[in-house]
Amino acid sequence: MCVDGWMQNVDGKTVLKATVTKAPEDGKANQALIKLLAKEWKIAKSTLDVIQGQTSRNKILLLNGDVDHLADILNRWVHQKGFTHE
Repeated sequence: MCVDGWMQNVDGKTVLKATVTKAPEDGKANQALIKLLAKEWKIAKSTLDVIQGQTSRNKILLLNGDVDHLADILNRWVHQKGFTHE
């Protein structure tokens, strides 16, 4: 399981690419993704929800909490990982 960084999807949108090894059955892959991102970002798993794409490879997640605090966490993480967003 890993976060690979930014990529362009088929629609030309910039998205964060992550890979999990759990099978996409009974929400296991979604839970693995939430666990991975929560660990990477050092936030509670309950902060993250898959709000679109539950059965798709492409997902939209909702981060619950203080917007400024979460933005600070994500900006520091992106900088630490060296991911650039063009």
